[in-house]
Amino acid sequence: MSRIIKDIFILFAITLVAGLCLGAVFNLTKGARDEQEKKTLNEAYETVMPGVESTEKVKVDLNKMNKHIAEEVKAKEDELDYKPYNEFKATITDVLKAKDKDNKDLGYIITVTDEEAYNGSLTMTVGVDMNGSVKGISFLDLSETPGLGMKAKDENFLKQYYGKDVDFFTYVKENAEDKSEVDAISSATITSNAVTHGVDACLICANHLGGDSHE
Repeated sequence: MSRIIKDIFILFAITLVAGLCLGAVFNLTKGARDEQEKKTLNEAYETVMPGVESTEKVKVDLNKMNKHIAEEVKAKEDELDYKPYNEFKATITDVLKAKDKDNKDLGYIITVTDEEAYNGSLTMTVGVDMNGSVKGISFLDLSETPGLGMKAKDENFLKQYYGKDVDFFTYVKENAEDKSEVDAISSATITSNAVTHGVDACLICANHLGGDSHE
């Protein structure tokens, strides 16, 4: 019995020391991790909104905003008789106003997470200018299938969304004709659907906040 108690005590001591060491390492590296996260976000902001010099957080009730977006997407899809691969499951998590060096409004930088992706979810930032057009897209989290869904990062796919006077995008499997249509990634319809819904969520959000000139 004493042997068992001794082994338990030793195991407890090892676990305690290991836990304390892990905690110390976590605290020591927190500053570096925070700095890297900030750098990653800044790089994403510059990608999606060229010329951005500063940002300010937009005060918005995200619960109400996301409810409004879901209703708008449903209404648009019903109007167009559009049947996407997966139903809409995108949510806005952050909204920033982007400004240039002269403190002039450039548009909105919006972060969205979509639960429709092939491997569960994806997160991206989308820049929408004051005319309601997409300026850029940058992924913060994308874990799709290499060679298939990961092609969502390819500029040839993403540029289909840029600079268009469109307030709602749909995807087609090939031969997009209308400016509001994008060609899906070959053999990655689920990912294409998720990205398109994410972009639409950001467009509706920006338009609702007043950065849209569309009728």
